[in-house]
Amino acid sequence: MSTVWIIALIAVVVVLLVAVFLVAGPGKGGGGRGLKRRFGPEYDRVVAHHDGDTKAAERELEARVKDHGSLEPRPLTPEIREQYVARWAGVQEQFVDSPQRAVAEADRLLARLAADRGFPADNQYDEQVSALSVHHADKVQGYRRVHRAAHTENSSTEQMREAMLDARELFETLVTAKPADSGKHRPQHAEERHGRAQAPWSLGKGHHPKGSGA
Repeated sequence: MSTVWIIALIAVVVVLLVAVFLVAGPGKGGGGRGLKRRFGPEYDRVVAHHDGDTKAAERELEARVKDHGSLEPRPLTPEIREQYVARWAGVQEQFVDSPQRAVAEADRLLARLAADRGFPADNQYDEQVSALSVHHADKVQGYRRVHRAAHTENSSTEQMREAMLDARELFETLVTAKPADSGKHRPQHAEERHGRAQAPWSLGKGHHPKGSGA
């Protein structure tokens, strides 16, 4: 075999190896390291769900990125945004007298908000969580916690309170994203002029439900 053919054969082998690496290597999620960076604690949660099988966990996360990575969340109009903020404030007030009803309403409110932002429909909880985990991996666990509390009758008041606090982080992220232009002038509040609207949170320290003992 001539030298030219040997060089050509080596070149073909190199090209094939590179192609195999690109297909089976990093992948769309950037491989293990890329997925860890993208998903953070969600990566560890999925690995634990698969009993430490990182390959299975990464396949699941890769599938989520493939299914939902190109999703572009829709902005809210200022009017809709203000409605959500007011309704969440009402849920927090309701928590004082009826924690179970409050977490159930918070769960429904988050589902509707996510759907309004362009995530899967509010009656598709699993799909919503998968999509939210791709775009808000560090906060999606709060949605899971409040959903679980809403569907578990024996949750303690403290567990429900903590679930509400975790869920509030996702709610705040979804609702305070840049609003759509409503087509009319609306005076800005001082906090909005500084780049972020102030929601009337009231469930933190010093505000506990009646009889909770917290």
